[in-house]
Amino acid sequence: MEGFGGFFNDPDFQRRMQEMAEQMQSAQTLQWADNAIKLAVDMTVAAINRVNIQGTTEQQAQQIRSVMATVFPEAVTLVREARQGLQ
Repeated sequence: MEGFGGFFNDPDFQRRMQEMAEQMQSAQTLQWADNAIKLAVDMTVAAINRVNIQGTTEQQAQQIRSVMATVFPEAVTLVREARQGLQ
């Protein structure tokens, strides 16, 4: 077992373990960002799909703009935080 314990004291092994940990953390950050962006898109689509759009083309456009004005700031916040997490 003594030889095995020396394995963990090897500087090359420690460097490689550190690199692997950094790569895993980077992958987790990227996954979180992807999930946040997907959530923002899904949230926006779901909100628009719930609107009972009626009236003229201009009225319909106004109804969609109204939904977007409510949902968009939240979606932007999610995407902004996701992008900051990648930096």
